[in-house]
Amino acid sequence: MQIPDVPAELLTALVQAAEGRRLALVGGAVRDLLLHHQHRDPWRGLPDLDLVVEGRALALVERLPALLPNGSSCAFREHGSFGTVEVELRLANGDTWLLDVASARQESYASPGENPQVSLGSLDDDLARRDFSVNAIALLLGTASDGVVLLDPHHGQQDLAARRLRLLHANSLVDDPTRLFRAARYAARLGFELDPSALEQARRVLQAWPWGWRPGSPPQPVPPALGTRLRMELELMLDREPWHEALDRLQAWGGLVLLDPGLQRNRRWPLALGRATRWGLPLLPVLIACADDPVALAQRLQVPHRHQRWLKGLVQLRRHAAALSPDQIRLWMAAQWTEWIEHQPDAEHVVPMALACGGVFRRPLLRWWLLWRHVQPATTAQDLLASGLRPGPAIGERLRQLRAERLQELECR
Repeated sequence: MQIPDVPAELLTALVQAAEGRRLALVGGAVRDLLLHHQHRDPWRGLPDLDLVVEGRALALVERLPALLPNGSSCAFREHGSFGTVEVELRLANGDTWLLDVASARQESYASPGENPQVSLGSLDDDLARRDFSVNAIALLLGTASDGVVLLDPHHGQQDLAARRLRLLHANSLVDDPTRLFRAARYAARLGFELDPSALEQARRVLQAWPWGWRPGSPPQPVPPALGTRLRMELELMLDREPWHEALDRLQAWGGLVLLDPGLQRNRRWPLALGRATRWGLPLLPVLIACADDPVALAQRLQVPHRHQRWLKGLVQLRRHAAALSPDQIRLWMAAQWTEWIEHQPDAEHVVPMALACGGVFRRPLLRWWLLWRHVQPATTAQDLLASGLRPGPAIGERLRQLRAERLQELECR
């Protein structure tokens, strides 16, 4: 088996830099190569390569520049805690390649959902720690006359042919529940189905909830796989995948409960995210806004602070809206609605999120967002000063009065 479009001189340099240690191409590149042969899709090339070497990845990378063709350049950055080195190569012909070179490792989980304890291991150990059988296939480089040998110890090729996602062991989701989100991403992108054994594992694990934290508890002790790693999976899903299908599958599997039980029950998130897409809103905070407790979920996922602030403002807007009585707002016109809306925190960001999610005074919020917020008084502060009004709070109050009058005039036209 050959690797299309990967320069022979690059593969040769990598094998020489390994100095006899087993070196393999792994991950999506191998999976996609095999899918190409099954479906006869045109080969689109490899923008980057994921490689695993037995021993220290950094040692291989440090030897690599001297083995590349003259005129090539190499820059790299090590992530020591995971034994991984990011490499950017510019070959003499001008082509640029991105490499992720990892030390073969084995993992153990001291507690469900926590970060794994990592130690150096063999290539077999490294394949066994992966999420799905279709991602546990490797091309061993430099060991045969044609340059590569296929390693498939977990029968991933059979699952590729059947278009199914099979977890590698019985504790896969206990150790790392983000694997269920990854399954939804792959299923949506590749058109695969979750293997029945994986579906049963998901049902059993979600029902047992084996992690040392439950919805409603403070967010501080949340395991990483229920916090930051879930956010990273969501960001990938919403930014790069067919998110509607992926989230729909997650909901069908019961997996949205990992985020929030209310979000699992919610059937309006497709409408909210569809509006957010059309209006150019960030999708993740809009999805979080559909949860029962958006603020707690945002804190648990450690989303950016500005998004947490917007979600707090949305919760406050909903609370203030629920406190208004029909008699109180029955006679409100543009000026009154504008004053109420603009007293809400972060209104310019909160209002479009409220409109996307629905359920809060849609008509006045929409009119404020499209029209009223842009209305300004014809008279400026400089005009008022020139007319003899002294500087101070009276200037601002008079401008507010003039703006309210102009809003009234527009509504009466």
